[in-house]
Amino acid sequence: MFAILVDVTKCTGCEKCVEACVQAHDQDLRKAAVDRVTTKDGLSANRFCTVLQAEPGRFARKSCMHCLEPSCVAACLVGSLTKTPEGAVVYDPAKCIGCRYCMLACPFHIPRYQWESITPFVMKCDLCIDRLREGKVPACVEACPHGALSFGERQAILDLAHLQVTQTDCNYLPRIWGEEEYGGTSVLYLSDVDLGCMGWPADKSIPIPEITDPLITRTPHIGLGVLAGLFGLKWIIDRRTLLMDGRQEAPDPEEDATGEVERDE
Repeated sequence: MFAILVDVTKCTGCEKCVEACVQAHDQDLRKAAVDRVTTKDGLSANRFCTVLQAEPGRFARKSCMHCLEPSCVAACLVGSLTKTPEGAVVYDPAKCIGCRYCMLACPFHIPRYQWESITPFVMKCDLCIDRLREGKVPACVEACPHGALSFGERQAILDLAHLQVTQTDCNYLPRIWGEEEYGGTSVLYLSDVDLGCMGWPADKSIPIPEITDPLITRTPHIGLGVLAGLFGLKWIIDRRTLLMDGRQEAPDPEEDATGEVERDE
């Protein structure tokens, strides 16, 4: 299983990783640039990763975390999201029914929907799974000019991260984000500043399924309730329409059998 290590102390916010990601997925660079300023965190259906400012002079890349126990996979009713042996959480649009349970289930609020498309899909980072299977590294890692992104087997990446924390003078905070938080992720972070800008769940000790299971289990019931309400509303509207049509077709009591209006003598 592979992982990416993001070293916040080395990131300059140049967004070369974002540009490489957009190009690798045949997305529109112009739309991605617009989404950078029009969306809350810079992520969109055209932009699978972004760079946020944690503090002045400190930047952090944000994308799908590729969780070890992904809630989006657990929430998907038709198996359009799967966790691969490579560690990537990938999406199969051919199976998707557009329910968007994955968007509700993700505690990191990563999956995005193609709202502007006639045939919309859910979009997110796939860890460049096709490149991985060709023996290449993710496009973002390859494009980073400052060595802020490292890629390899997850355990080897963790060993590297621990070594950097203990044997460098970068004043890293004594933790590796994603090692155990939320049940563990395949995108890990080293930083010397707090990463509250990422918008992660506040309680990092809770595994992701425990955060999202209540929502996942209740969503089908909520959906059925809404569906029942819509059917009830349709029945009421249809009944009112029939009653109104019946009144319009009822004969005028002042008309005689020949259809002529009786006149008072």
